[in-house]
Amino acid sequence: MTFSKNTIIGMAGAALLLAGCTATGVDLESRDIYVDQNAEPAAGAVVAQRSDVVRSAGPTYVTLTISSVFDTAAPTAQGNTAPITSGSGFVVDGAGYVITAGHVAVKAGNKVSARAANGRVYNGKVMTVLPGNDMALIKLNGFAGRAVTPVANQCLRKGDVVFSLGKPHAQGDTARFGALQAMRFGQPVRYGAFGYPDAMVLHMNTQHGESGGPLFDNSGHLAGMVVSTLSDGAGRPLTMAHAIPASRIAAFYCGAASCSSAWQAIASQSYPACGG
Repeated sequence: MTFSKNTIIGMAGAALLLAGCTATGVDLESRDIYVDQNAEPAAGAVVAQRSDVVRSAGPTYVTLTISSVFDTAAPTAQGNTAPITSGSGFVVDGAGYVITAGHVAVKAGNKVSARAANGRVYNGKVMTVLPGNDMALIKLNGFAGRAVTPVANQCLRKGDVVFSLGKPHAQGDTARFGALQAMRFGQPVRYGAFGYPDAMVLHMNTQHGESGGPLFDNSGHLAGMVVSTLSDGAGRPLTMAHAIPASRIAAFYCGAASCSSAWQAIASQSYPACGG
């Protein structure tokens, strides 16, 4: 099958509704999260068994609305400029540092509105954008929450179960279960000013609004960031997506801000060493 240029992502279907508290009893996850088993046929009982890992990862995921600091458009009825993009993201430091896709953040200095697991909306700004690997770092004001834990070894195996968290446009928060198809796509991808030199290939159906969302392994450790969905040579969408791998995320994050030893360890791993 021939792959065409990727399209930017986000949307979903749902199978199981999740809501609730963390294992410590602290009510951090107040959202309803739908579990979509769209790429891995499995009985509902299997999905239900995975509800705990989704609930545990939930507080690390945020939804984002971006407004341009340079926007000269007339203010909205609420007194704010109209948003220019929206997408998903994930917390890399509990003090309010969030990573998302570069094409969601657009440019450094843009204003950010982020809805967190506790239902609160936090304001912030885009700190830096790396268009060539489609990543951006955001800092939220007054935020205190749970950060993702990166995988210890970024080289997953073909067929390994993975899941993402994101908010499709016009739909609710969604967890998608799928499987790793390959660690490498083998060629660069460009869309406008953004793109990436290579990416993980996922057997997973993603749609508009899920760009920048976290990709976890089956244990709930961050393995990558969802950035785009694949289409065939005729432009028809496939049940496949791309994700930026953990080592590339770590290298970007640790280069832009102070990061933990766990992030430093994954940043030192060679992505090409993972093979296909």
